Amino acid sequence: MLERLFRLKDNRTNVKTEVLAGLTTFMTMAYILAVNPSTMTAFNDILGLEGSARMNPGGVFMATAIASCLATLLMAFLANYPFALAPGMGLNAYFAYTVVLGMGYSWKVALAAVFIEGIIFIVLSLTNVREAIFNSIPMTLKLAVGGGIGLFIAFIGLQNAGIVEDNPATLVQFHAFHAEGVSLTKNVTVILAIVGVIITSILLMKKIKGGILLGILATWIIGIICQFIGLYTVDPSAGFYSLLPDFSQGLQLSALKDVAFKMDFSNVLSLDFLVVVFAFLFVDVFDTLGTLIGVASKADMLDKDGKLPRIKGALMADAVGTTAGAALGTSTVTTYVESATGVSEGGRTGLTSFVVAVLFGLSIFLSPIFLAIPSFATAPALIVVGFYMLSSILKIDFEDMSEAIPAFLCIIAMPFMYSISEGIAVGIISYVVLNLITGKAKEKKISILMYILTVLFILKYIFI
Repeated sequence: MLERLFRLKDNRTNVKTEVLAGLTTFMTMAYILAVNPSTMTAFNDILGLEGSARMNPGGVFMATAIASCLATLLMAFLANYPFALAPGMGLNAYFAYTVVLGMGYSWKVALAAVFIEGIIFIVLSLTNVREAIFNSIPMTLKLAVGGGIGLFIAFIGLQNAGIVEDNPATLVQFHAFHAEGVSLTKNVTVILAIVGVIITSILLMKKIKGGILLGILATWIIGIICQFIGLYTVDPSAGFYSLLPDFSQGLQLSALKDVAFKMDFSNVLSLDFLVVVFAFLFVDVFDTLGTLIGVASKADMLDKDGKLPRIKGALMADAVGTTAGAALGTSTVTTYVESATGVSEGGRTGLTSFVVAVLFGLSIFLSPIFLAIPSFATAPALIVVGFYMLSSILKIDFEDMSEAIPAFLCIIAMPFMYSISEGIAVGIISYVVLNLITGKAKEKKISILMYILTVLFILKYIFI
């Protein structure tokens, strides 16, 4: 049955490989179950909301798990690709801090904006607009997107682990072990993450199957040992939670009713509301396209023309996931760059994403186990996969400056601007402008859509 559904032999894979890949992908993105509820409801205490005006974090947790499960299932069966979906980081912060806190809208109005964005997505996916955008991007930029995402997720891993931290003078720095106020626990988590990178790297060098997943589990287990012997001290106020699963809270199924189908469309015709919808739409379109390009190129899923077969199903899964997620009570659902961890483990079909979807479904009932996995244990996986993704730049022709410079700008923009979509924008603008000015545009047969995208990106920077 699995062979018939997912064509495993055609994709040179097997059930064991796909299941391991699914487990690995889920382990690296399970943090969203803990982070999304806290991020999306950050305004509750800041604004002092009470009663029905508050957004229930338990309800957001349920919405996150169900929406992720549904969208990833759609990816498995509509596209047969090993990509997982969940509410996007960055988009959830935009939801809470910009739309609710900054612009003064209620969370119910913000959910309405996400819902409308999802409907627009469905229309764009049905009319081939998003597919046309994907196909119009030159192969050089597609390879650059893969490399840029590699640096981006490695940077996220370094941040999640605390290896890289804020510095007011230089923006970032290596963790200051001896700085005033830095606790032993903080230092221990950073050391554990570094040990995790070493363990994971050794496992991969030894070609041990499931090395990334084993690296996560090994780092987590070492952390638990540190907790037992007192090197790791539980302090929720400082962000250090118990590394052992806590089943005392029970299920939060009933909390879903507090956020599901609570959308408020009363401001739908206001200019500010349309700006909010466009912002959600822009980031999600190009984050998703960037992730699909990057992960697919790494897995050699693009055809000779740089196109992704069955892309319409992948885009539709994303669009329907966003719409359903908003109805359930969560922010924009998007394809996750952490899918690259599963691809690096050999995942090539929808069976990988099916496993991820099942685990998201199980997380509704087994959430304490998944939520106990700390960020310092999953960070090494992101760092090592960043290395895997970066290798795509080897196929870029660095002798041709008209290809190499836009690719370089695209690559560095993603980690430094902390956005996949900004990296794509910088890459497309520089590619078109540089080739147009130097007279190479005709020779390269740059499509009309690339010119349109360049104009739209420039207008976005001017007006939004």
